[in-house]
Amino acid sequence: MISYEPFYKTLKEKNITTYRLIKDYNISSSLIDRLKHDKPISTVTLNDLCSILDCRVEDIMVYIKDE
Repeated sequence: MISYEPFYKTLKEKNITTYRLIKDYNISSSLIDRLKHDKPISTVTLNDLCSILDCRVEDIMVYIKDE
């Protein structure tokens, strides 16, 4: 399973809110909802988030092995 828990940690470290992502970077609220519920996102979106947050993929998502 892919978890986007690191995304929220990275936002906090970068001092960026989800509101700012929506207003300043035109990230859709539906994307924020997808991240919140660990739903799939595209690699293009992942690339955009990495660019906006100036971070690595590992700072946005993590793989958790199903048990």
